[in-house]
Amino acid sequence: MNEFDRLIEIVAILRDPENGCPWDLKQTSRSLIPNMIEELYEAVEVIETDDYHSLCEELGDLLLHIVMQVRLAQENNAFSMDEVLQGINQKLVRRHPHIFGNESISDADTVKQNWEKIKHHEKRHHRTSVLDGIPQSMPGLIKAQRTQEKAASTGFDWQDIHPVLEKLDEERNELLEALDENNQEHISEEIGDMLFTLVNLSRKLHIDAESAINQTTRKFERRFKSIEEHYSKQGENIYDSTLDQMDEIWNQVKKYESK
Repeated sequence: MNEFDRLIEIVAILRDPENGCPWDLKQTSRSLIPNMIEELYEAVEVIETDDYHSLCEELGDLLLHIVMQVRLAQENNAFSMDEVLQGINQKLVRRHPHIFGNESISDADTVKQNWEKIKHHEKRHHRTSVLDGIPQSMPGLIKAQRTQEKAASTGFDWQDIHPVLEKLDEERNELLEALDENNQEHISEEIGDMLFTLVNLSRKLHIDAESAINQTTRKFERRFKSIEEHYSKQGENIYDSTLDQMDEIWNQVKKYESK
């Protein structure tokens, strides 16, 4: 906690009206949004790659933004760090009645559903729907999964993955029909339905859909760069290659990675 107090002190010095840093003094809560989002995504990236050395640094950068936002709020007499910490401490106790109260819950799924129920009850005065409160600016896969989680807290959810798999087959057939119609709007809608169902399958299997697609994208990027490297070493232009030739190299890379 001494280091945390030191960070608060450093930020206060940077924001000192007379002797502070010109850049830090210029910042507002809103001006820091792009940097804060960037730091969050950098932290997510190193978490997904199990880079704990970098994660230590990225969490520090993210913590700086939290302390800075609190400092800006404090300067405007909005709230203090003590209020932030008190609020989250009380919330954690309140939303874990199976730990700090008398409720009995034994599995993680029920804990998640109970959390959403408590949250909805707490915010019932300014939210009309269970689905309210999901930031619309979040990436699509995350937003879809959070929407499904909130809906599931009411019991609107299949008990296992078999109906989800059947739904996926149904959406695939509807996509094929849309392709036969050559209706672009209908095709887009059916692809969206398939993606939403795949997210639902991920959720039921306790897999984060956003992390899964990021992992696959990184895998594709790694293998494609190996193809580029092959042509570069051969002194050849990749644009002069055929799909079959690139596929052959791709399969060699894939086989090498699976060893």
